[in-house]
Amino acid sequence: MADLSPSIRYLRDMIAIPSVNPMGRDDLPSEITGEQAMAEHVAHELSRLGMDAALVGRGGRTSVVAEATAQAGAQTLLIASHLDTVPVDGMVIDPFDPVIEGDHLLGRGSCDTKAGMAALLEALDRVLERGRLGRNIIIVGEADEELGSQGVADVLAHLGSRRPDWALATEPTELRLINAHKGVVHARICARGRACHSSNPSNGQNAIVLLARAILSIEQSAKVFARKPHPTLGAATLSIGIVSGGQAPNIVPDEAQIWVDRRTLPGEDPASVRAEIEASLAEAGVSAEVVVESCSEEKPPLETPVDSVATCATAGALESVGLSPACGHVAFGTDAGVFARAGIPGVVLGPGSIDVAHTSREFVPISEVEIMVRIFERLLEGEGPSAV
Repeated sequence: MADLSPSIRYLRDMIAIPSVNPMGRDDLPSEITGEQAMAEHVAHELSRLGMDAALVGRGGRTSVVAEATAQAGAQTLLIASHLDTVPVDGMVIDPFDPVIEGDHLLGRGSCDTKAGMAALLEALDRVLERGRLGRNIIIVGEADEELGSQGVADVLAHLGSRRPDWALATEPTELRLINAHKGVVHARICARGRACHSSNPSNGQNAIVLLARAILSIEQSAKVFARKPHPTLGAATLSIGIVSGGQAPNIVPDEAQIWVDRRTLPGEDPASVRAEIEASLAEAGVSAEVVVESCSEEKPPLETPVDSVATCATAGALESVGLSPACGHVAFGTDAGVFARAGIPGVVLGPGSIDVAHTSREFVPISEVEIMVRIFERLLEGEGPSAV
């Protein structure tokens, strides 16, 4: 297809390289998991454009970092587009055989988020060839965005004490500027009882019953904190996604557990979520038998001021191509929150819709990818306002 734009050719090549995040599973084929091949491919393309690209990470969970300098004293922009995808179970298309249907390019990772990197590569090619780079840039293709953001940790370690002025994370926002989103905390809560034969259950202590009391109390506490919504992001939410326990119907179970997904607001963190859950366990009278075994932050919340350099520069780039410069918010978490927690304020922007990310027929509109190229050109050239 000789008439395809460079960005779409880049995207087809990347979709054809499996980079599935194993997400803690051990049943996935090794030939499709990990970001090593994808990182090497992106590093090769960046090097071809004259950028100094480095691979960071280990165990096949590889990220790429590349830099280009415009001039001393120029603003430094970090653009991050994650390399990993979710698994491909249940897909009704070949996940790694990119197919074009009308304005749609189908395949795993097409919108989440290989399209962002593809658009960036074409924009870099254009801007560097013209010698119009107006901002110092750090290009990041990070591993492990879909789970624990280990790739961002590796990238920050590689950068050391250096911190760019701001960051843009490419995620499927339908080309809307996102300056705020909720965070994600996952908590594992375990009940410890005492096993016995079910013919005389009073000889034991049923861990599932203890956990049921805990669940009711946790759900009640969730209704309480939902009454204090954030002015932009709305209420924090809580969902119990996994319940497990017991060995057989005729054994009183001595252990049961749940996994809680808590969507956090700015100002909340794992410690505050843990305290909230432990308070609800105490209220239910089960705190001696039911404990929070782990409480970890998968993604911090994001809240970048509307008059920040990040939002103003991105809004200017959007306006220059005829799109709305208005800020918005989403419910899902991104690595922009992770960078912000490290002192790098940022925004989220990219082609495609979150509604088709992770689905059995993931796709991205080709027209949005090509518009994203123009947006990146404006950002790389440094055009438009940088602050209010």
